[in-house]
Amino acid sequence: MNYRQAAIFAMVLVAGTLAGRSQASAQSTFRNYRCADGTQFVVGFFQYDSRAHLQLDGKAVTLLKRLALSGSRYSGSGVTLRIRKAGLATLKHAGRPATACELA
Repeated sequence: MNYRQAAIFAMVLVAGTLAGRSQASAQSTFRNYRCADGTQFVVGFFQYDSRAHLQLDGKAVTLLKRLALSGSRYSGSGVTLRIRKAGLATLKHAGRPATACELA
């Protein structure tokens, strides 16, 4: 492979990588919640990832999806997030009692 072919290959590779990133970011959902106790957090969901990614108290927390009879439940690192189909949520963290949250 000569220099020109290598340069073209590299440009195609970079373009493909950037295109893949824009598709991945387009296939994500971010939601802002505000809770009754004053807590605010952002939760992100990605198409090929069953986990919930939270920004809570200035820290990133990844929660694993758990079995739930209704809606969705995620937990990990002492945090539990339950989201009902209507978008209402319940958050329990840092030894605090569970608090009701709604989309902000």
